[in-house]
Amino acid sequence: MANLNLYICLFVFCISLFSIQIKSLDEHPWLYKKHAALFVFGDSQFDAGNNNYINTTSKANYWPYGETFFHYPSGRLSNGRIVPDFIAEYAKLPFIPTYLHPGNKILVYGVNFASAGSGALVETRKGRVIDLQTQLVYFKNVTRLLEEELGDAEAKDLLSRAVYLFSVGGNDYSFPFETNSSVLYTYSVEQFVGQVIGNISQVIKEIYAVGGRKFAFPSMWPLGCVPFSRARVPEGENKCFEPIAPYDELHNKELSKLLQKLQIHLKGFKYSIPDFHTLLEQLINHPSKYGFKEGKTACCGSGPFRGILSCGGRRVKTEYYLCDNVSEYVFFDPAHPTERAYELLAQMAWSGEPSFTGPYNLKALFES
Repeated sequence: MANLNLYICLFVFCISLFSIQIKSLDEHPWLYKKHAALFVFGDSQFDAGNNNYINTTSKANYWPYGETFFHYPSGRLSNGRIVPDFIAEYAKLPFIPTYLHPGNKILVYGVNFASAGSGALVETRKGRVIDLQTQLVYFKNVTRLLEEELGDAEAKDLLSRAVYLFSVGGNDYSFPFETNSSVLYTYSVEQFVGQVIGNISQVIKEIYAVGGRKFAFPSMWPLGCVPFSRARVPEGENKCFEPIAPYDELHNKELSKLLQKLQIHLKGFKYSIPDFHTLLEQLINHPSKYGFKEGKTACCGSGPFRGILSCGGRRVKTEYYLCDNVSEYVFFDPAHPTERAYELLAQMAWSGEPSFTGPYNLKALFES
């Protein structure tokens, strides 16, 4: 009987403690003194499932996407985790929820607004993606919700200590080549890149205006060297698709200039610019140096270099090839790396030297 009374007392105590914890969570739903939030913008490199909720073919809600880590298609265009997932883990945050997920009620750790296929320009896949301007609108919606939930002072503190992580521009440069758009003949490389950088600059300034101070912009990949682009080169030629190279190279130069300029003119502005371009080039051309066997051909797809967008059989073709050992590959599908490759990119972004990340790495941004 004594033991029974003891168990009852322990049960009551646990229920009371649980109630206190719930009440505490209601009043202080996040440990803002310990962890900075992470807000994610951009395209398929960073989309964690927003495109699941819009009318588009640029999504990954079917097998074999997600097969390795999540064991279900999470909406990420990879076999597992992507860069924002690793950055959140390193920063001791949970997976950052997608904005469009209907069950997303917790905003204080940050929100993911990224949309596969999107760009800085509204015209890039217009009507089929969430462009960067719309992502900015969604972010402003979140800031208002945070002000309602936390009050103006705490919301301002959260936004000022948060890190804003972007992957944007790649689709703006690749989409015109996919559609043989008149853009390629209407504008010079300098003019077109200038439009993309101008839109990015505007978004940064608007986030800064509501309190954002810490920004991370990984450099543009070698777009012409991913399997999807290699498949455009005449069959038998093992080389990158060269016409796109001037765009991503100039983008990286102009992005660096923009961030340096903003650091001078905007008080408290800090940035990181991890060199994803160089690291991915190394992974593609020297895969064995990093523990891979294949750097140019995708694990999942069809055609030359498995560069046709057929992984899962839901897009261009229903037939596709899936490799036996995904950990041996740099690319999972024709345009997106494997989880292992993403992890290497994330590690460099998190703790790389200034020669690879610019004035701050991601770890320093979160801790500053």
